[in-house]
Amino acid sequence: MSSAEAPCVKVVGVPQLVRARNDPGQYDDLADVWWDSSGPFALLHAIAEARGGLIPPAARPGAVLVDLGCGAGLLAPHIRSLGYHHIGLDITASALRQAGEHGVLPVRADVLALPLPDSVADVVVAGEILEHVTDLRRAVAEACRVLRPGGTLVLDTLADTALAKLLAVHIAERIPGGAPKGIHDPALFVDRAELRAACARGGVQIELLGLRPTVGALLRRQDKMNVVRTWSTAVLFQGHGIKEAPR
Repeated sequence: MSSAEAPCVKVVGVPQLVRARNDPGQYDDLADVWWDSSGPFALLHAIAEARGGLIPPAARPGAVLVDLGCGAGLLAPHIRSLGYHHIGLDITASALRQAGEHGVLPVRADVLALPLPDSVADVVVAGEILEHVTDLRRAVAEACRVLRPGGTLVLDTLADTALAKLLAVHIAERIPGGAPKGIHDPALFVDRAELRAACARGGVQIELLGLRPTVGALLRRQDKMNVVRTWSTAVLFQGHGIKEAPR
């Protein structure tokens, strides 16, 4: 990915450099708006809340939750009462600094090569990161590797469908207050069958659940962005499953 910079432009009132699609440098450009729940990351706030709803309370003292692609730690408020040591991994230093301010133990690392031992985590979360990686199988393998048997895998991402590419890129990036321009590369959107197969190889039978913003949220008739469950996994979806013990 190239990080070559172009002239500064305005996107929903936020100065942002135009970069190559999926360039991680965009998160540095948007560092000041991570925690603005009505700003460019409004949908990420809503998805993080929904993600937290799939995470069970810690079953033992010292339980560990590994948060892959944690960003600025948007998941933290939604799991703070669940009893986990929250470890967040990301490649963006500016985001990790903010995650640390919200109770996350920040670790700068690539999700394709986690600096963690096998079976260390009671929960592994991959929130809005799989559609950004260049090797889905490896990312899922790493997530499953660090998850202990009996532990929970939780994820959310964008589906590799024409509808997802239309809505999440061609439309969302043109709506005032929508997704930051170029934040996604639609070529990296996630094939659901490939995802299921990769999870199964790691010992996790994943269940997929569709998500969508509420109509009121899309029309900006609500103070905050909200998402609800839907029958379709063709655009935005969650997944969760338990890692089986070796036979």
